[in-house]
Amino acid sequence: MNPIKCPPGIKVFHKIADFRAWRRGILLENKTLGYVPTMGALHQGHLKLVSTAKKHCDHVALTVFVNPAQFAPTEDLGTYPRTLQSDLDKLAGLGLGMTSAVLVPQVEEVYPSGITLDVNKQKGTFVEVLGISNQLEGASRPNFFRGVATVVTKFLNIVQPEHVFFGQKDIQQCFVIRDMIKDLHIPTQMHICSTVREADGLAMSSRNVYLTPSQRKYSLVLYQTLQTMKKSFDEGVRDVDVLMETGKDLILNVTEQVATKEDWALELDYLAINSTEDLFPLREGRVPDEGCVISLAVRVGKTRLIDNMCLGMTVEE
Repeated sequence: MNPIKCPPGIKVFHKIADFRAWRRGILLENKTLGYVPTMGALHQGHLKLVSTAKKHCDHVALTVFVNPAQFAPTEDLGTYPRTLQSDLDKLAGLGLGMTSAVLVPQVEEVYPSGITLDVNKQKGTFVEVLGISNQLEGASRPNFFRGVATVVTKFLNIVQPEHVFFGQKDIQQCFVIRDMIKDLHIPTQMHICSTVREADGLAMSSRNVYLTPSQRKYSLVLYQTLQTMKKSFDEGVRDVDVLMETGKDLILNVTEQVATKEDWALELDYLAINSTEDLFPLREGRVPDEGCVISLAVRVGKTRLIDNMCLGMTVEE
């Protein structure tokens, strides 16, 4: 492995104690710190979070940590992109002073009791946010949000930022972390930033690199579905069943196209319309006056993609 070259102005820490010593210096200088949690493989969505954080705070710190606790034994922990040098170079590209520090800790230090992907064999302390973690992504990926809530709690304790920044693409994660911060009285203000998209509408994701050219073309079905449902909503449609049928019909059509033309499959995992308060599913009746959140997950070949859109409301904070 080639040694990491630290760009000018960006401190890279591998030990939590070293990062905390730097963080204490920021505190003693009476400067504010914004925090962007990441698993690396940075793209323009992450960079937007950094730029937004810098507008609010004197300093910005990131963590780059592929969190084992949020992966199931059958998922892509081993193959998840790890591109630290490229990540640092992209952060440097934002300009001198935009990013102050990056913490890249070892798994053994983040999980001192050890960590295994088998939940039944795990030891140590874990955090669960009940009532909002088991639907949508939680139904398809049991224990996923247990892993997310646990590692974010750890890093908020380590980093102790005044502000933390998340992207709307992972909207359920945003709701889970928002409730966790409130329930645990963590003194950090959370900000949710709008989804950053490619020119054709595909939500930026570190997993997009897995897509073949033909899969990349058909992956636009996620954004097209959301846009089609939004168009119906903007035209006055409020019936939940009608909106759902509009979205499912489009996905079914594309699924059939893929089945006849490609040697891989496109499969809908879920399409849901949920409340803006707690993501409770709206399965019938009308969309309430406060609006709704449309979420979907689609498997494009072996790659699972998610996206969402808010109708009649916004979650940006």
